[in-house]
Formats: sequence, structure tokens, C-alpha cells
Amino acid sequence: MSNQVLCLRPEIDFTRVGAPAPSSLIVHYMSPDDPQVSQLLKEVGALVIPAVGKPLPKELFKNSSIKIVQVTGAGVDRLDQNAMKSFGIPVANMPGGSNQAVAEYVLTSALILSRRLMWSSREIRQGNYSTFRTRMLTDNLAGLEGQMIGLIGLGVIGLAVAKAFLQFGCHVRFYDPVPKDLALATKLGIELVSLDQILQQSDIISLHVPLLPETRGMIGDAQIRQMKPGTILIQAARGGIVDEMSLAEHLQAGHLGGAAVDVFSVEPIANDNPLLSLTGDANEKLLLTPHIAGVSRQSFTNLFRGAWENVERVVVQGESPKYQVF
Repeated sequence: MSNQVLCLRPEIDFTRVGAPAPSSLIVHYMSPDDPQVSQLLKEVGALVIPAVGKPLPKELFKNSSIKIVQVTGAGVDRLDQNAMKSFGIPVANMPGGSNQAVAEYVLTSALILSRRLMWSSREIRQGNYSTFRTRMLTDNLAGLEGQMIGLIGLGVIGLAVAKAFLQFGCHVRFYDPVPKDLALATKLGIELVSLDQILQQSDIISLHVPLLPETRGMIGDAQIRQMKPGTILIQAARGGIVDEMSLAEHLQAGHLGGAAVDVFSVEPIANDNPLLSLTGDANEKLLLTPHIAGVSRQSFTNLFRGAWENVERVVVQGESPKYQVF
């Protein structure tokens, strides 16, 4: 079995976080646009790709020799599931390697938005210290303690987010048709409820589901209308799960208390994205980040080491892959 691997991310990504490829593997590092990619896929034993990027055309994998496609993150939506199954090529991801980083992001975003920290910083720089402080006091802003947190999706990342909010004295509920660890959720005191209950009763809602046909557009106009006035929505899952036009409209109308958006339907974010056209208070209630919720030096180390171990397991040891998604 070939111990050669094609990797579509630069070697420096791995070495700078202390997660180089093991010596048992011969790795070719290339850009996805390199014309040699197609030929190498007929010679190597594995393909390693980042979770974020353009979809990979299914034609690339026709007549390929690879025994596994290893994604260095959780998302596998760059690949055509039906095509990979028809070619008999298993696809594995790395679940949970970035769970702490995402939990940090969600908690921090909730604090920034609920306490208006970025907003107040900008007001002070514009000379509005006294007037904005008076407004913040008048608006009787809430902290996190005692808030109702609604999580949509309770996999390993959702559980990490739940634990983070619990440490701040929050009440946590979740909706997930197939929860990963219902026993642990029950032990932690996290209640399983319906999606409608999450939407109607939560002070802060955070999304933690993959992008699938059944989750695409699952949070749109009808769902946002169900949310309480002042609800904060955090979207750090996958672009396409939230209808961005509806989100922009409800932020502009003042219905939502704020939103943090880390992932977008088109990445990089398109210039005509409605979230970039908000004005007044609505613009101040929106936190935008460039798909970095799960990105930290520590999370990359965990993800990359786990990815190499799985590739080595398949192409060197001849075993079945861990974390196979399809």
C-alpha cells in the first residue's frame, strides 16, 4: 500500500503548530489548483484537505488510488457524498479537535454582544463616553448569569459550548434529533427540548449542526420571528444554515439583540451580502469574523496530529479509518 500522501494545505500550517507529518509518510504539499493534483490522486494512498475551501469536483476522484480522504476539521461539505460512496473512498473528519476554541468563541461573542463591549469602545472613541454610558445603564443590560441558552446541535462541540455556559451560571437547553451523548447531557442538567422551544424561550441561541440538505436554511424568517425580542444569535456552524437576508432584516428592524456570524453562504463574504449593509444600531449589534471560531494554535495542533494519525493508520498500518463520515 502506498505511503505517499497528497496534502492540499501548505506544510508550514503543520510545522508551525508542532504537528508535522510522521516520518512513515511521504507527503506532497500542493495547492488545490495545481495541475498535478489530478495525476497524483492516481498514485498516492491518501488525500488530506482543509475543511474550508472550494468544493472539490467529483471528477478528481475517478480512477484514483486513494484509500482515504482525511479532512483536517469537522466539515465535509467540500466533497460530493454520493460520488465518494460510489468510488468506494472513505471520508474521515476530525470531530472535537476545535471544540474548546469554538466554545471560547461562542462565550466571548455572547459577552461582547450582551454587554455591548465593542459598541461602547467605538462610542468612546467618538467622544460619546457619558451619553453611551447613560444609555447602557438605562437599557438595563443583562450579563450571562441566569440566561437561557439554546443550543441547536449537541455533538462534541455543542457539549463543550454547553459546559462553558454552565460555568457562568446559565440555564442550557438543546435541540438535536440525534444527540451524541444524551446520558451526559442529562448528567450535566442540559434539557432536550423541541426546536420551537429553543426559538421561543432562549435568550441566546447558538448553532452547532453540520451543513446538510435538511439543515440548509433551517434558520430563516419564520424561525427568527419566533425568537424573543432581544435574542442573540450566534452562527459559528456552517454557512448556509442561516438565511442571511432574513437575519439582516430582523437585525435592522431591531427584533434581535445581536448576532455573531463567523460563517457565510459565500466565503469570502460577498460584497453584496445584506449583513454588510446594516445601518445605525443594527450595525453595532453585529459581530462578523472570518470563519475562525474553531481556529487557535492549540486547536490546530489537536486537529492536525489526529489527522496524521488517522492517515498513518490507513495507509501504513492497513486498518480501517477512525471518524469515517461516509
